[in-house]
Amino acid sequence: MEGSVRLLACLVCILPMGSLVRTKRDTTGNLLNTEVHSAPTQRWSMQLPAEVSAAAGEAAVLPCTFTHPHRHYDGPLTAIWRAGEPFAGPQVFRCAAARGSELCLTALSLHGRFRLLGNPRRNDLSLRVERLALADEGRYFCRVEFAGDIHDRYESRHGVRLHVTAAPRIINISVLPGPTHAFRALCTAEGEPPPALTWSGPALGNRSTAARGPGQGVGHQVTAELPALAQDGRYTCTASNSLGRAEASVYLFRFHGASKASTVALLLGALGLKALLLLGALAACTSRRRLGGCAWAEVGARGAAGGGSPFREDPQADHLAWHNQNIIFAPVHPLHFLYLHPTQELGTSVNPLYNQEAEASKAKGLTSSLESQ
Repeated sequence: MEGSVRLLACLVCILPMGSLVRTKRDTTGNLLNTEVHSAPTQRWSMQLPAEVSAAAGEAAVLPCTFTHPHRHYDGPLTAIWRAGEPFAGPQVFRCAAARGSELCLTALSLHGRFRLLGNPRRNDLSLRVERLALADEGRYFCRVEFAGDIHDRYESRHGVRLHVTAAPRIINISVLPGPTHAFRALCTAEGEPPPALTWSGPALGNRSTAARGPGQGVGHQVTAELPALAQDGRYTCTASNSLGRAEASVYLFRFHGASKASTVALLLGALGLKALLLLGALAACTSRRRLGGCAWAEVGARGAAGGGSPFREDPQADHLAWHNQNIIFAPVHPLHFLYLHPTQELGTSVNPLYNQEAEASKAKGLTSSLESQ
């Protein structure tokens, strides 16, 4: 009897303990399941890679997926991508989907180079960027907005960094005047990684004087300067990085003009030569005047009248003057010449106009005689 009582007491003790353990297990199991399954419906989340790298001129894909606390949402939604900073950065892409539609109609695509690859209805906002340029490098942030019966929105805070690589490209090379009549050369290139610049030229070894250009926020541009070009010739700028190299050249040819002293001497010499020519002309006119006259004064008078020859009133004198072998040319001005000729007896000369009329009459008579024959 006593043994039966002890056995019953043990069973009573064991049953409550087993019930307690089973309850604890069930409670713990329910809590764990609730945490696992209800976590996506309790908060927003977005998944993006830390960085995406692509070459300039090609395309890049910026992945972005999200979860939200609203199960089976099929109301209107908007997908947005920003650049620079979250919430306040400029939008580069935006599209909107109507209620129940999986088609997100593009409302904004900067320069037409941004296109949505993912499906916002399936929690995918992945974006494709076409024709990459160095200026596209930076951070991008995805955002989704619900605007139906439920008004809610979420945006990534850290975003994804887009890294753009590019071979070197020289965008400017020039020669500029410097102090004390010297010249300096400038070469500006861009690339990622930033290129190293090297100058080469006459009496100049390879000199690398690259420096980052002022005001370049992303640091893709570098500038190299040659402060003094000592010799004329060809100067070449070479830009190189791990992706390639580029070259550009500029030519310097300085004009070495005459000095101020030599210029003054040249002018004085020209004036002296003109004075000597004028004195010679006056002397010749004086000697001719002793022999019978000089046409000095007649030049201006006849030329000013605007008719005939500038030598004499008599047309026979014109004929003699132009056919005389002893004509003297005495320049008194760079654009004018003074014509002098020895005066001769003009009575025996024949006017060329009269000769032309006589020849014409003879030709006419000869033609008439031939026709009569």
